[in-house]
Amino acid sequence: MPNIGWMEIGVLVVLALIIFGPKRLPELGNSVGKAITNFKRGLKEGEDELRKAVSETSEVDAEAKAEVKK
Repeated sequence: MPNIGWMEIGVLVVLALIIFGPKRLPELGNSVGKAITNFKRGLKEGEDELRKAVSETSEVDAEAKAEVKK
């Protein structure tokens, strides 16, 4: 994994200022932050749904095994 130092970060910030301008840069940062937050929320919701489905499947499997034993 490459090391990113202060010099590289500075160059990226200067390029971003040149490309997007000082007025658009905060808007862009805000949009990226919201996108990351929504992505994490979506991952958590998907994980919760998966756990719920697995627990329901386990319950049905346990009931089926109990019924077979009868």
